[in-house]
Amino acid sequence: MDVVSSVSANQLKRKFLSDTFSFVNWATVEPWFQKLSEREIDSEAELLIWLADYSELDAAFDEEMAWRYIRSTCDTVNADFAQAYEFFVSEIEPNAAPWFQQLNSKIDSCVFKNDLDPKVYAVFLRTIYNDIAIYREKNIPLFTEIDKLKQAYGKIMGDMMVVMEGNEITLQKASNYFKLQDRSLRREAYDKIWNRRLTDRIAFDKLFDQLCVLRQEVASNAGFENFRDYSFAALGRFDYTKEDCFRFHQAVALEVVPFISELEVFRKESLGLTELFPFDLSVDLTGKSALIPFSNGEDLLAKTIECLGRVRPAYSEYISTMRRMGHFDLDSRKGKAPGGYNYPLSETGVPFIFMNSVGSHNDLITMVHEAGHAIHSFLENPLPNTFLKGPPSEVCELASMSMELISMEHWDVFYTDAEELKRARRDQLEKVLETLPWVATVDEFQHWIYEHKGHTAEERSAAWSKIMLKYESPIICWKGFEEVQKNNWHKQLHIFEVPFYYIEYGMAQLGAIAVWRNYLTNPEAALDGYEAALKLGYTQPIGEIYEAAGIKFDFSQEYVCELVNFVRKELNLIN
Repeated sequence: MDVVSSVSANQLKRKFLSDTFSFVNWATVEPWFQKLSEREIDSEAELLIWLADYSELDAAFDEEMAWRYIRSTCDTVNADFAQAYEFFVSEIEPNAAPWFQQLNSKIDSCVFKNDLDPKVYAVFLRTIYNDIAIYREKNIPLFTEIDKLKQAYGKIMGDMMVVMEGNEITLQKASNYFKLQDRSLRREAYDKIWNRRLTDRIAFDKLFDQLCVLRQEVASNAGFENFRDYSFAALGRFDYTKEDCFRFHQAVALEVVPFISELEVFRKESLGLTELFPFDLSVDLTGKSALIPFSNGEDLLAKTIECLGRVRPAYSEYISTMRRMGHFDLDSRKGKAPGGYNYPLSETGVPFIFMNSVGSHNDLITMVHEAGHAIHSFLENPLPNTFLKGPPSEVCELASMSMELISMEHWDVFYTDAEELKRARRDQLEKVLETLPWVATVDEFQHWIYEHKGHTAEERSAAWSKIMLKYESPIICWKGFEEVQKNNWHKQLHIFEVPFYYIEYGMAQLGAIAVWRNYLTNPEAALDGYEAALKLGYTQPIGEIYEAAGIKFDFSQEYVCELVNFVRKELNLIN
């Protein structure tokens, strides 16, 4: 698919920036920051106009960054795309950072900020104060170096290929072999995938060592003991603490892991195995071949539009708009970065979805997940400026994970056979719970990393293995795969690219289960609450946004137990 920037009928019309404004170089950008900085603000009305102009510049800045990132991930071997992205992060962003700080300080010092409606602007002002407090000019070049290392990680992952049955394929396509009934082929695919990954384990470790040093320096410059504490501030985690994360870890270990172990015992017995290896975890227990919900990326997109239209017609219209604008890149191929994302486009108003589809059931999940993010983008788009949009990931992931479960009630679009539909539903509900221990593993590991400054790569791998065993079913056997287990964290791009952005998946997964529970009881009321929450953007604290959706922002052991038992009940109904 040709990745081009498109113009939408919904695109914000520029009132402050000129129609010819572009990011050719810093000299073309700086005057607009200068104009905002020098403008006098003599009333609340003038402050609102100033904020709208600032938002317009911010939206243009975000979208330019977005397109350069999108192109570089869609084609990691294209030198022009890589250079364009690197130019932005090394030349435009560092020069803009002091100006953003100056404009935020202008807001802070403006007496008319106290006249703004607190129901709309209180959270925004809280964020501004926080950003001012942690800003340090000497961190700007460090952020540039960090961005380059993150890009290097994507390049390493994008270049990985293996040969299966005479064909060179991506690791994503090779993972489809894990669903085959032929155990020897599952084992062969697993060996080849991990032999390929382990070939770069030294490169991964060296790259991450560099990231750790730079991140700890950023934290120290900003006056924090470690990068974990800095990250909590930088991510704007006003509504919960690291101790809450630890309580989440414990709740998952006590309430979720035992149930997952029950499922793995059943899997082992059903497959008639004496040892259950990691490559045995995706194969169907009834002896059937892997689920095939679609034939290619276009088929996936068409079926997604039909499925979401059954949830609510507006949702299919949103995705259809994206398709008309070419805002999708779905199929896996060589030279494409790993993973999947929905990238909001602040000025166009229509997001972009990127993923690595290989025709699997997991791709269906990824698609409806990212579609949930896209729906969120459309729902919050009417808010008056960018500063009131973009809530934290605890809310964004609620939008996406809820749509995974809500859409499941209409998956007959993908699975016309009743038995296949049952298999798909069961797989989804098991994965919903399996997500939680993995989230706890990744999150606790990152706490360990940044609490232990100066650790070695060997100590890091040992810590990962120890933490992983805490949250993984003891039924799974790693005999002969000890190196894989030690280096398993290398595949988790969040650890490299977006540190500490992972616990949100666990919190949002709990919220999504609660949204789905509401949907099964009263679909229209549940969707009304879902939309009411997402339309708030980031004008309210997380807890109040969850409350608008008709659910709780809660990750106590009691609440986790309640939701696990609900999922257990629904699983039993499928059988």
